[in-house]
Amino acid sequence: MRKNIVAGNWKMNNSLQEGLDLAKDLQKTLKGKTLQCEVVICTPFIHLASILKEIDTIGLGAQNCADKVSGAYTGEVSAAMVASTGAQYVIIGHSERRAYYGETNAILKEKVLLALANDLTPIFCIGEVLPEREAGIQEQVVETQIRESLFDLSPADFGKIVLAYEPVWAIGTGKTATSEQAQEMHAFIRKTITGKYGKEIADNTSILYGGSANASNAKDLFSNPDVDGGLIGGASLGVDKFLPIIEAF
Repeated sequence: MRKNIVAGNWKMNNSLQEGLDLAKDLQKTLKGKTLQCEVVICTPFIHLASILKEIDTIGLGAQNCADKVSGAYTGEVSAAMVASTGAQYVIIGHSERRAYYGETNAILKEKVLLALANDLTPIFCIGEVLPEREAGIQEQVVETQIRESLFDLSPADFGKIVLAYEPVWAIGTGKTATSEQAQEMHAFIRKTITGKYGKEIADNTSILYGGSANASNAKDLFSNPDVDGGLIGGASLGVDKFLPIIEAF
């Protein structure tokens, strides 16, 4: 059975001490609770090794990794480096990386391969921007992103991927895809996976929703049969906002 996952993406927020305090607070709050989902926090690189020492029931992930193994790539952090901190997850292909840093499907394909080679679980982001949604080509856009970055993987390796659907027009804008829109796209994504890898792998792939989910809409979003959790941005930066999303399952 596929996992329900609520993953917090801290983005470029929190000093090291602030990050440690937030992780400790979240760990303390969740301790003893019976949860219906796995909780993951994806922090800036500099936080990873320190935060790992403070958590035991929370998964840890990076927000990116390089598309190269090692070498003269100043400022880059390799998948092997991420793995060496004890992190288990890495976000790959977030819409901000695609938009601000020009990451193409081909680049992201290399990142996925390196993440898997280092036993990291990629949280692979896909999604359309507003003009694409308005043109009615969102399914074509998402299918292309999946096919060009992931469909050369073996069935066994694809089975290690977590997907996160981001309606990019709903990130940080205050807009949110309706529950029906989310389910429609998640069902399409699962159908696309079925066409390539078969029903069993598709049914076992976790597909998260990543578009301004919050305490007020999480329960409605997560009630959909093909929505397996969320990739949460701003609402993951405070336990008071993050906890109700975790408990929406």
